[in-house]
Amino acid sequence: MKTIMLLALAGYTALSAPLCAQARPAETERLRDAALSDSLAWDITEALTTEIGPRKAGSEAEARARDWAVAKLKALGFANVRIEMFDVPYWERGEASAEITAPYPQSLTLTALGNSAATPAKGLKAELIGFDSLAALEAADPAAIRGKIVFVTHRMAATQDGSHYGPVGQIRRIGPSIASQKGAVAILIRSIGTDAHRTPHTGSQDWKDGANPIPALALANPDADQLERVLKRGQPVTIALRVTAKQAGKRPSGNVIAEVPGRDPTLPIVVVGGHLDSWDLGTGAIDDATGVAITTAAAKRIMDAAQPLRTIRVVWFGSEEIGLFGGADYRERHGQEKHHFLAESDFGADKVWRFQTSVSDAALPAMKPIAAALAPLGIVQGGKNGDASGSDISEIQKLGVPVLALSQDGTRYFDLHHTPDDTLDKVDPVQLRQNVAAWTAMLSVAANDPTDYGPVPPRK
Repeated sequence: MKTIMLLALAGYTALSAPLCAQARPAETERLRDAALSDSLAWDITEALTTEIGPRKAGSEAEARARDWAVAKLKALGFANVRIEMFDVPYWERGEASAEITAPYPQSLTLTALGNSAATPAKGLKAELIGFDSLAALEAADPAAIRGKIVFVTHRMAATQDGSHYGPVGQIRRIGPSIASQKGAVAILIRSIGTDAHRTPHTGSQDWKDGANPIPALALANPDADQLERVLKRGQPVTIALRVTAKQAGKRPSGNVIAEVPGRDPTLPIVVVGGHLDSWDLGTGAIDDATGVAITTAAAKRIMDAAQPLRTIRVVWFGSEEIGLFGGADYRERHGQEKHHFLAESDFGADKVWRFQTSVSDAALPAMKPIAAALAPLGIVQGGKNGDASGSDISEIQKLGVPVLALSQDGTRYFDLHHTPDDTLDKVDPVQLRQNVAAWTAMLSVAANDPTDYGPVPPRK
């Protein structure tokens, strides 16, 4: 209070002078409330999805997106804008088609999963064997699978925190390898999603433990339902597949980095961001154009208000979708630098409802001003300290770097995730602005906090 009174007597104002070492609650409130009228996050999301469109990792479109991002960040006034390049394996989707040839001939709507192999040029035809879970596939006798097409179904629930994605997503991540190791000639899975539309969900998977690549595809959920009903009729089911996917060597990718220089360059920095790449079926609006837009808009607001105590580094990570390559490269280049905390937006743009932390026990009192600044937006502090994480930031988090997380409502996220439906019209501008306000409030406090948020144990 004494410091504030002295600054007032000296004629300082919120806009003409740097924030004091720890941001004043009134200034944070002003910035937060002003962000509820933000237009920059929408503008970035609209322009990126319109002018670039899908941004598949390693593609020419991702390269254009990097150049676009550099120009945008420079125009917004960020400092030290640059690209840090790395190479990634490049997989071409090609075409995929499938049909039931017996007992009830009909076509199926599906898409190839990342790193799927191709069928022979003329396609393949084989009997189908169905499993209602990954565990059932794992327990199956290889003799029952050899030479057949495996089908694995499931029921993924829509949840606010997206908690079903981890366990159910294992069907996509390791199911193809298990099927291959048991002798299957191909695998079909029910899409890892919660919608009821004929919009299949793609996603990444890698061939594990030396598994031989086979065609690996995701059925649209209504088509998976149909296939379940056909199997329940008790007659042998034959499927014809044609897939032209292929590996195409190495391609360049990269992270786009920009900074808001802090008043004290000796202090550990703040890292915020999302990922620039997307899958190729939609335009990557909610995954993750909104993520880079939200974090950039919030950092811009802090930059325009006053120079923060700590440097804020904004990272638009490359090649997240195919295996966190951008996060791994950032860790390799910057792992020896001191980081105050990491924070990532990569769960759509619906309303932020929860604030989580992975900080030292000694830093927990410093989380109270952040929680207080977020509460008027309907955001609660929840979960266990240590639970906060993110996709790209998970790589450097393994070194023991603190993390703050603002959790969006994920109830409808997996209706859209990795599908052709991930397009701009699915972004709610009002909820997008609430995200920017939440990030602005968090950064206003945390980027001006002299408290150390670490050390924390390295994350596995």
